[in-house]
Amino acid sequence: MRLFAQGIAIAAIFASTFVIASGCADRKPPGKSGENTAKNGHKHDHPHEGPHEGALAEWGNEEYHAEFTVDHEKKQATVYILDGEVKKAAPIPVESITLTLTNVKPTVQITLKADPDKGDPKGSSSRFVGVHETLGVEMDFKGQISAKFGDRPPYSGDFDEKAHDHKHDKKK
Repeated sequence: MRLFAQGIAIAAIFASTFVIASGCADRKPPGKSGENTAKNGHKHDHPHEGPHEGALAEWGNEEYHAEFTVDHEKKQATVYILDGEVKKAAPIPVESITLTLTNVKPTVQITLKADPDKGDPKGSSSRFVGVHETLGVEMDFKGQISAKFGDRPPYSGDFDEKAHDHKHDKKK
């Protein structure tokens, strides 16, 4: 009887080892930081910074990206509207968008007016600009960028500026 019990114990250990090992074999390695899987299943890099070295806010399901940049000396924010891949300008048919700075007290809401970039079609803009005293403070801003256009709910996305060298805004 003792031999039978030892056999069952060995079989149980073997079976659990097999289950654990086969479970590990089926696992896929985690994706690299910054990768995202698109709807069609292919992987692509999810950029953390736009072509103007600004912080990104995603609009929709990566339909658009809004890139926040700031010039502290001018107390001016510029937001660029980009395509889903963050490679090209994506002009939108609105006169203004809203920038909300959430990491300042009190929260600040700034209307950014259309300032069409070269090549933007008439009645649309891929660049929006606004001025506010708070933007003169040399800090990394967090907030939300939003706009309403087309026949869908408003686009809105959060951005979070990461530490960077503010000296680029100063004249030498």
